[in-house]
Amino acid sequence: MRIRLIFKMLLGFFTVGLITIGVYALGVQFNWYGELEARGDLVDDSYPERLLVQKKDAQKKHNSSPKQILFGDTHVHTTYSTDAFLWSLPILNGEGPHPISDACDYARFCSALDFWVTTDHAEASTPRKWQEIKESVRQCNAPSDSNDPDMVTFLGYEWTQVGPDPENHYGHKNVMFLDIEEGKVPLRPIGAGGIATDGMRQSIGSQAEQFKPLAFFDFKNRHRYFNFISFIDELSGVPYCEEGINSSLLPENCYEYANTPVELFTKLNELNYPSIVIPHGNAWGLYTPPLSSLDKQLQEGFHDEKIQILFEIMSGHGNSEEYRSWRAASVNEDGSLSCPKPTTDYLPSCWRAGEIIAERCFSEGNSEAECKTREMEARANYLALGASGYLSVPGAELDDWLDSGQCKDCFIPSFNYRPASSGQYALSITNFEQEQPKRFRFGFIASSDNHRARPGTGYKELDRFVTTEANGPSNETIAEVLYPTSEAIPRSLNLVGSAGVSEIGFRALEVERQASFFTSGGLAAVHSAGRGRQAIWDSMKRKETYGTSGDRILLWFDLINEEKLIPMGGEISTTENPQFFVKAVGALKQKPGCPDYQDSKITKQEVAQICKNECYNPSDERKIITRIEVIKISPQVAANESVDDLIEDPWKVFECRSDQNGCEVSFGDPSYSENQRDVSFYVRAIQEPSASVNAKNIRCEYNETGECTKVNMCYGDDRTAKDDDCLSMIEERAWSSPIYLDYL
Repeated sequence: MRIRLIFKMLLGFFTVGLITIGVYALGVQFNWYGELEARGDLVDDSYPERLLVQKKDAQKKHNSSPKQILFGDTHVHTTYSTDAFLWSLPILNGEGPHPISDACDYARFCSALDFWVTTDHAEASTPRKWQEIKESVRQCNAPSDSNDPDMVTFLGYEWTQVGPDPENHYGHKNVMFLDIEEGKVPLRPIGAGGIATDGMRQSIGSQAEQFKPLAFFDFKNRHRYFNFISFIDELSGVPYCEEGINSSLLPENCYEYANTPVELFTKLNELNYPSIVIPHGNAWGLYTPPLSSLDKQLQEGFHDEKIQILFEIMSGHGNSEEYRSWRAASVNEDGSLSCPKPTTDYLPSCWRAGEIIAERCFSEGNSEAECKTREMEARANYLALGASGYLSVPGAELDDWLDSGQCKDCFIPSFNYRPASSGQYALSITNFEQEQPKRFRFGFIASSDNHRARPGTGYKELDRFVTTEANGPSNETIAEVLYPTSEAIPRSLNLVGSAGVSEIGFRALEVERQASFFTSGGLAAVHSAGRGRQAIWDSMKRKETYGTSGDRILLWFDLINEEKLIPMGGEISTTENPQFFVKAVGALKQKPGCPDYQDSKITKQEVAQICKNECYNPSDERKIITRIEVIKISPQVAANESVDDLIEDPWKVFECRSDQNGCEVSFGDPSYSENQRDVSFYVRAIQEPSASVNAKNIRCEYNETGECTKVNMCYGDDRTAKDDDCLSMIEERAWSSPIYLDYL
């Protein structure tokens, strides 16, 4: 159907016969058949020294510690990732290639980061691309002073696992490495087997030929479509590595994958390169099956506490911090699923499916008994389809789903929220199946997960189609080709998969709806003894890290023990009641435009192209910290202990006076010695309200009972103006890593 629709548009200019006869000859003459897009050329210069000094000085006046706070982004994609390439195409409002050279220049001159990590999808990797990524990482580091670098670039990749059922879904993990020299890094990244590998390397290839007629319809941009076909052809030309062989003994020219975290950790340990693994997007329900939880990842071998040490609390796909007791489905005694009733805080999508069908049924004049039967069937059908449940209601408009499936009272939540995969849930559970009970002890960070080679996008809230993952058909004609409108094939079907989950084809993902949940992303922060690679790495290994929702909030959180400080991320075994100290300072307000780069090699044209003439450009004025929230979590001490009672959020709240110098609070927990159980604490520093992209998600209108009656979604296509950044007021924040107390 899609190919016929495309050719129907073309027939006004050519006949099918002319196209068939002339394509090959013209393609040879004018090089229409595409090429492999390379890493690009980066600016061979460092961030200006005077601006670096200003960054350091702005922090010194608030920081009495010998450690400095450095900001970075541990989750960045370029058009070496399949989904990023797709989103860069003109038919999806893309602006062209986003090579890794752009990522380096953006991190250095636009967002002015202190560090960042390359994390293109391993499932889309080839030997050529991996080699070019390594070379670009080295080139990006080269201009820096090795003793006091302006910016450090780390090498990494994303392991993009997706399981069709809760039992075999483990989610996405970023893998980063300390070293960058040849011989000290892997010969290849390790992809995730199953759906991710099949989608990115096989299924999508069988559909890529559909881009050939698009190249003629969008003739001036024809090269990009043929380049995508070349992209896919390169993937298919790489053989799969032989299974059952030690990773360190495999040849360079093959594609290696791991089906489970057990296999991933085994392979990383076989390679024995210093590495850190960071789970991310865990509560994001676009591809995460309902009822998926982190419990199974505490089983033997599924969690390596030596390398999987950090947890991405927020990204451009939303927040994954907060736990809620509701679920997308209920499990009956016989193991079957049923649809839970809605509450004031949550409308299950399965329940809404029944409501939509019942409304249709009554409008057709059917009896109440008939409509009730159809309503119940619709809910069962929704649950049977898992993450693709909305396909059980063909022909439904996106607005019909209202705010179903969403966390109504979370801070910028991930789409179709999965609370049993949240950071708070991770800290509350214990696995008792092993001789020594096992728990997660993560440090917290945040990142962007930007797919346009733009690390650290959250410094300014603007340009939604660059700083977030917003994408969609560039016009209505393209929309009809990509999202055919019919009762059998809803317009909301996605033909161009997301985050490497699916392929071109009818994989049911709520891609249009989730466009309202894309944000400009967060930032990772480390308390580091220096600006160098090893110092930053050591901070991460100590878990002396925190995350922000994008603003560069300064945050300190320490346990004071006999005049010794245990910083965020630390652990202590004690029977004494703990005492804590928190300090938070608001981010510097931004000036429009970019700093003066006249003493740098970056040109005005490059600043316009890469930065869109909007850079990290701080004023001398800081935003105000309005309050400090303390979260207390007591992990399970018995297998049947409900986590609902173990997460106290907030446990304490401290209001702050308006002060440019920030907010300081001290507090203790007199109940610790009475309760005599292990516990963890972390803090949130809340900043004064400011405008943020998609901060209110689908922007519901509510009735007097608090029910969503109408949505105003922020689309990635022509239904929302491209210059509309969908801004709403929100309280930006920073999350400290937890401090873990073990009762002796």
